[in-house]
This record gives sequence, C-alpha cells and structure tokens, in this order.
Amino acid sequence: MKIIDLRSDTLTLPTQPMLATILTAELGDDGRLDANGRGEDKTINKLEDMAAALTGKEAGLFCCSGTLGNQAALFTYCRPHGLVLVDELQHLYGSEKTAFDSRFGQMEPLFYKFDADFMPDLADLEDKLKNNNVSLLCLENTHNFTGGTCVNLDRLAAIRKLADKYQVPIHMDGARLFNAAAYLKVSVKEICQYVDSVMFCVSKGLGAPVGSLLCGTKAFIDTAKETRKLLGGALRQGGIAAAPAIYALEHNIERLSEDNANAVHCASLLTDLKKIKVQASVQTNIVMLDLADAGITPVDFCAKAKDLGLLIRPILKTSVRLVFYNAITADDASEAASIIKKLDNEL
Repeated sequence: MKIIDLRSDTLTLPTQPMLATILTAELGDDGRLDANGRGEDKTINKLEDMAAALTGKEAGLFCCSGTLGNQAALFTYCRPHGLVLVDELQHLYGSEKTAFDSRFGQMEPLFYKFDADFMPDLADLEDKLKNNNVSLLCLENTHNFTGGTCVNLDRLAAIRKLADKYQVPIHMDGARLFNAAAYLKVSVKEICQYVDSVMFCVSKGLGAPVGSLLCGTKAFIDTAKETRKLLGGALRQGGIAAAPAIYALEHNIERLSEDNANAVHCASLLTDLKKIKVQASVQTNIVMLDLADAGITPVDFCAKAKDLGLLIRPILKTSVRLVFYNAITADDASEAASIIKKLDNEL
C-alpha cells in the first residue's frame, strides 16, 4: 500500500544535486568573527547575503531552526517582562514558547484579534498599542494554525503605519514566507518591506535539510548573532548545511506554487462532506479539517486515515492538518481527498 505522508512540509528530502553541493562548499569557523562581524565560513556568508537581498534587508543570520531564528529575534528586541503583541495561535508563542517561559525569557504575551480573514484586526491592534507599553509586535505569514493563511500587502502597510505611530518594531515569523509570496503573487521583498525583521525557513517547502535565516538591519543582526550564541546556536563549519540552503534558494522557490495548487486541488474535491468541515479558503500549502462535529477525536481520525494509507496529524483540539510539499503530486492530493471522503462516509 502506498503511503501519502501529509504530516508536514518538514518531511521534504534533499535531492542528489542539492546534497552534492556539500562536497564543494568552502568551510570555515563561522564563530570567529572579523572586524565587520562576519565569520570565516564563506558558504554561510554567501547564504546570509542571498537571504538579505531576497528580503530587502541589510544583513542575514543563519540559524539551525526557525525556532532559534524567532527566539534570537525576540531576545534581541525584548527583556524580561516586556510586552509582546502576538495572536493566541501564533507558532512562536504556542509552540516555541522559550521567550515566554518563566524559566527563560519571561516575556509577557499581549494578544491581538484576527478579523474574519485571519488577518490582524487593525482596530484591536491600535487599542493594544495605544494602551500598553508594547516592546514588539509579531506577525506570522503564512499563519500555520489558521491553515496557511496570508497577510496581504494592504494590511501589512496599515500595520506598519500603526507600529510607526506607536514606535514599536515588527518581527515576522515567515517560516513559509515564500508560499505567501506565491499566493499573493508578489516578491518576498515586497512583503518584508513592512517589517523590521523576518525569519524564513529553508527546511520546509524549499526542501533543504536544515536551517532558517533571520534578516534585518546590520545593527540588529550583529546583536542577534550574539543572542544566537547565548542560545547555543553558534556554528563552526556550518557551510555543510548552508550549501544545500543556497541550492534551495537558487532552484526551489518557483515550484512552491505547485504545493499551493495541490492543496487547493485537494480541498476542491472535499465537497458535500457529512461530518467534516473543510477550511473555507485554502491559500497556500496547508488544508485544515475541523472535526468538532464529526463524533471522532483528531487522534482517532488520524489513526483511521493511517490504516488507509494517509498520514496526517492532529492540530489544536478539534482539527487535523494536511501539508503539501515537493514529494506530493496532484494524484496524491486526489487520493488523499478520496480517503478523507471515505472516512467521512463512515462517521
């Protein structure tokens, strides 16, 4: 039986041409800095410069994970008990936690609301910014736990205007930033012009084995590099990971629209379900299924799907998530929809 694995786009595997870049990568000790704050690993330096150019920022910082990139940003901007504006489902608050953990960052979350389109509500944002001493505003684009939804340029511009009014910096968790750019049909640089810093992953849809990039001003990145070291993220010959990431940025950006299209295709086949509710607007490479009225727990539903050859995972309390990436074809998307329809008929 063929297994269709839609648990996450972190399941992407490097291709042979991507892996071959490791053999010729120029390596050095990234932790030994010159007068300009650059390490000795030329491959990491090249990757960081590429990331900065793509996002329209002055500098980049290679991190081993998106969690490290986000947490390095928060620890650079904020101090213990600082107020951080987030939404309740934001990944860097709900899943990464370090900045808000009482044992570590001790930062305080202040929650803003979404509108009907799962974008930050401007009126609520202004109320929070006006009436609180906010240290940082955090956005997520695409937004993982609302089903890969995007914040468009108009909303980003309005949020930037509000943040400037109250002199609050903006950090964007852009783990799937390039999926957002594909959906919005704009460049990554156009999205990032409205934020002070951004983190994006190369190890999800872009297909590299490991890593994320944090980008911002040179002064911010210089300090974030010190923060990264404090968090245990300093690298030595990290070019062995940076080389595949460079390959990903050179070859895999355009194909992300295929993953978005396969997610939309799968959702389009899930019509007339009896018990399962399908995410209303599928924008990028994630499809959420709501099982609140299905009479089955997400864990049990995933177990039944596994028996039929579909691997998916529970998300939140009443939902499951399907994530599309480079190993998943349009036929796989169709078969996944057939399995879900079969399960719905049996509920």
